[in-house]
Amino acid sequence: MARHLITSALPYINGIKHLGNMVGSMLPADVYARYLRQRGHEVLYICATDEHGTPAELAAKEQGLPVDAFCAQAHDAQKSVYDGFALAFDYFGRSSSSQNVEITQHFARRLNENGFIEERAIRQVYSPADGRFLPDRYVEGTCPHCGYDKARGDQCENCTRVLDPTDLIDPRSAISGSTDLEVRETKHLFLLQSRLQHEVEEWVARHEEEWPQLAASIARKWLTEGLHDRAITRDLDWGVPVPADTWPDLAAEGKVFYVWFDAPIEYIAATKEWADSAPDGETRDWKSWWYEADDTVRYTEFMAKDNVPFHTVMFPATELGVREPWKMVDYVKAFNWLTYYGGKFSTSQRRGVFTDQALDVLPADYWRYFLIANAPESDDSSFTWEHFTATVNKDLADTLGNFVNRVLSFSRKRFGEEVPAGGEPGEAETRLGSEIAALLAEYESQMEALQFRKAAAALRALWSAGNSYLEEKAPWLEIKTDKDGAALTLRTAMNLIHLYAVVSEPFIPATAAAMRQAFSLSDDTATWVTAEEARALTAVAPGVPFTVPPVLFAKLTDEDLETYKERFGGEPQTA
Repeated sequence: MARHLITSALPYINGIKHLGNMVGSMLPADVYARYLRQRGHEVLYICATDEHGTPAELAAKEQGLPVDAFCAQAHDAQKSVYDGFALAFDYFGRSSSSQNVEITQHFARRLNENGFIEERAIRQVYSPADGRFLPDRYVEGTCPHCGYDKARGDQCENCTRVLDPTDLIDPRSAISGSTDLEVRETKHLFLLQSRLQHEVEEWVARHEEEWPQLAASIARKWLTEGLHDRAITRDLDWGVPVPADTWPDLAAEGKVFYVWFDAPIEYIAATKEWADSAPDGETRDWKSWWYEADDTVRYTEFMAKDNVPFHTVMFPATELGVREPWKMVDYVKAFNWLTYYGGKFSTSQRRGVFTDQALDVLPADYWRYFLIANAPESDDSSFTWEHFTATVNKDLADTLGNFVNRVLSFSRKRFGEEVPAGGEPGEAETRLGSEIAALLAEYESQMEALQFRKAAAALRALWSAGNSYLEEKAPWLEIKTDKDGAALTLRTAMNLIHLYAVVSEPFIPATAAAMRQAFSLSDDTATWVTAEEARALTAVAPGVPFTVPPVLFAKLTDEDLETYKERFGGEPQTA
């Protein structure tokens, strides 16, 4: 089996993320990692908090904390939420780690040795009111391209165009709000991306046909516009320091590397963190996942579309320029935006659902299923409470939950607390087995292709097949004239429940565990279901004790809907 390296775009440290962040990177990566593990692949799923840069300093200042203390607290808070969503990271690191300092500085030295870093004098925004040069994110203003009035000096989050602070119209300090800004000369390090353009183009050309159109089109757009040399250092107190052995003057001035230079390197560094944190007696070889690994590792990245340029153009340019055999991404799974009633999630306007709030409302599996079933893959998608409620009720409560409860409750009532024997399978069971095997193959195909909405539809069809079979056989009527026939129907349906428990685990792990634990199987080591096993449906034999689990999914009421909308906001956006 192949070795699969999986990374999610690093969630930024300043604040708990909303549902759009969850579905745009971490959750689909977790679903894919779980699926691959079940199929027998060796998987390493790595993520981390992105802790450097201006927003971290500003957020720490607002809370009256040293930035390192703020980041430590925020990391733990985010990790707690991700644990609540059952994200099965192999390691969730921190970009402020000593490992990231070491590897980022190594990359910078190698790029410099190879002629791809240059020290340049530039004119930079200075704020007399703040008594300091302002890094790009410390400058806010109006985007010259789309007119968005809260654009940052590095990028407009509205149109995603990369900016320089001096591009902004009516710029102001993000620290003090002062518009009394000057432009003064200072020195910074530049990554000479223009010299790497041709190599990046060749690399993208070898991969873009396999990538989703969204990822490929964004990469190609950047390359068509041309790669520009970009400053990779900033005037901040918090970040990976410029190494004094290579740039003593800049180090003495306290320059640190730009967060977008060191953050992608944290994928590698977090893997080293994982290795360095191994329990006593366990050895973890982090380098085999990243160094000279082209023939042994399949690397998949998950991210929202605003992160695509950095991962398909800028970081590849860095890796190519190092002139060392570091693993580069094979497949970039990019997502569009998840909106809230057609508008942006907003903390200040009390609009939208954030991940910690979601877990306060309902267990993680409700959210995991809904978000993946409606993932913004081909276009932006909109979260509404009406859609969420309808999906939960139809798919989770009625199609899956009600099937499990009906089958187990009726069987216990009429046959006791062991799986009944019944007669031999007949034509209906043969048809069912063939249908289940075909639907399982479709589910596998969509998961292999990383088509999550289609995979969710195939999983839903698997659940629906059980209900159709139950309605066809109607054991509540069958038992009146053919007790063995009813027992066979229920035994077959129980085997479907076990199959659902196994194959639904990537989407709804807690519910899958509850379904599996309903059966007292002493040797239940199944990690997946083969086509032959799907056709036979005999994993749960007659005589196996079972219990009826609590309600798997509660139906949501109109009153629930109104409560959610009142708490989180919910009016559709008007033009």
